[in-house]
Amino acid sequence: MGNEDFTQKRLLVKIEELSSKLEKMGIAEYVNLMEDPKKILYRNFLVGIARGTGTAIGFTLLGAIAIYILQKLVVLNLPLLGDFIAELVKIVQTRL
Repeated sequence: MGNEDFTQKRLLVKIEELSSKLEKMGIAEYVNLMEDPKKILYRNFLVGIARGTGTAIGFTLLGAIAIYILQKLVVLNLPLLGDFIAELVKIVQTRL
């Protein structure tokens, strides 16, 4: 009888440890999310908008910095590089 009680106590401790680990991992929230496809679609939609907006803003800033640097290089009036950069800047400015 004593051995059986000891085994049950060990099992209870293991179950409690497993339960706390599952809570820390957020499995319950994940299962709830998977049960509702509307939540998945909504969340994925918002993530897509955020990624697209971030990409657009990042590309715009990167392009603006590149054009700014190119314009500063043109002012330095480097013979070969300056002509090439000036042509690039003209092309970019006419298309904007």
